[in-house]
Amino acid sequence: MTRMVQVAVAADATEAEEIESMLQAAGIECELECAIEHDPGDNADAPQKVLVPESRMEDALEAIEAMSEPDDLIADA
Repeated sequence: MTRMVQVAVAADATEAEEIESMLQAAGIECELECAIEHDPGDNADAPQKVLVPESRMEDALEAIEAMSEPDDLIADA
């Protein structure tokens, strides 16, 4: 079994699904997991961990950075 590692924490399910789409577009499998304990029936507003196979961690981080909106990135001043 491949060890999964966290590459991001999304504020909610919508953001997590956006990151998941970015990774899938780059050919990287991923899993979403709730980042906090909460009511299991209500995942929509809970922060989500984005997990990828350990062997693809660097690729995933590069894909997330490359596909993020420029406004989302902090520019070096």
